Amino acid sequence: MEKLYPLRFNPVYKDYLWGGDRIPKVFRRNEPAGIYAESWEISTHPDGETTIANGPLAGKTLSDLLPEHKTELLGTHVEGDDFPLLIKLIDARDTLSVQVHPNDANAAAVDGDPKTEMWYFLESDADAQVYCGLKPGIGKAEFLQAMENKTFADILQAIPATPGEAVFVPGGTVHAIGAGCLILEIQQNSNTTYRIYDWDRVGADGTARDLHIDKALQVIDWESNADPRCEVRGTMIKSCDYFQLDRHQLSEETGFPMLGKSFHALLVAEGSGIIRWADGEEKLAAGQSWLVPAGLGDYEIIPEGKLTLLRVTIP
Repeated sequence: MEKLYPLRFNPVYKDYLWGGDRIPKVFRRNEPAGIYAESWEISTHPDGETTIANGPLAGKTLSDLLPEHKTELLGTHVEGDDFPLLIKLIDARDTLSVQVHPNDANAAAVDGDPKTEMWYFLESDADAQVYCGLKPGIGKAEFLQAMENKTFADILQAIPATPGEAVFVPGGTVHAIGAGCLILEIQQNSNTTYRIYDWDRVGADGTARDLHIDKALQVIDWESNADPRCEVRGTMIKSCDYFQLDRHQLSEETGFPMLGKSFHALLVAEGSGIIRWADGEEKLAAGQSWLVPAGLGDYEIIPEGKLTLLRVTIP
């Protein structure tokens, strides 16, 4: 049986038409010229499964390991037999479509997978913003009127995309990522999106992109109008039923206890250093994503100067 260790992953890129090339530039990834709208960092989803990049297990996927190592990899807090999240980077050169995802309660009715997510702003243009949630007082009638008049910007809450801040997007919340944002997105393991309006944009073939109005209207939560900005408490950016995001800004060696309850999914947002565990160590560089198995035991991060680590766990 394979011995587990901290796993680094090869990303899977998506060239959606609204994307740019910020991801390889910011994180100094040696990639050919092109559009890198999304970088799926840790994924078992069939639309983009990531492979292990380091050590004896290089080339394998999490799906290859889970049948024999499920609890050791994921932890006792993870239900089911699959990795529960999809962790990705998003580079919105242009504004994304107005869209909605189903939630746990209504996904089955529309043959979709539930998708609650959050956005952590890594970098953004000075005036960048996102749309998240209906403005208070906006109901179905006002929504349909905005759809007819193409005035969605008037009925959605606009939130500044301030680096270091985050927004929580429960399933059922109407939203759109604005232009000029580089985001870490943490979400349920789902690729179900219902597009409502795409700003009259056309695809690469010159035709309008498909919309999914009927299904969208079935899953919209008309009460989802609270302020979506996350209130940072110590290291914790957000904790919900599906994931927790913590930010650690390190300038000295720091230990991270592993209690066997959850994996630690790590994104090195800034800086470099070393991850050290009982049986070895590896170098860390900005833009790398790692999965520390739940059963590995405690580990340390030794920064070279300052290092910002974003850590995702299952609460």
